[in-house]
Amino acid sequence: MWNYEKRLEYPINIKRTDAAMAKAIISQFGGPDGETGAAMRYLSQRFAMPYRPVMGILTDIGTEASKYEFVDFV
Repeated sequence: MWNYEKRLEYPINIKRTDAAMAKAIISQFGGPDGETGAAMRYLSQRFAMPYRPVMGILTDIGTEASKYEFVDFV
């Protein structure tokens, strides 16, 4: 079961975005065809979804896909 909370584990304050750094980080985690890329696509698509049940499904799929990618780092 999932509990949706709009908060981060650690507070952050982004002063400016850096697309080049984001591209480098994503490429290190498997590139556009890797699991991280797929998880990021699901999680970013949820923000444009007008239907809440489908938004929840995209969130569930995105978090499940990212779980297997990051398990090696823990």
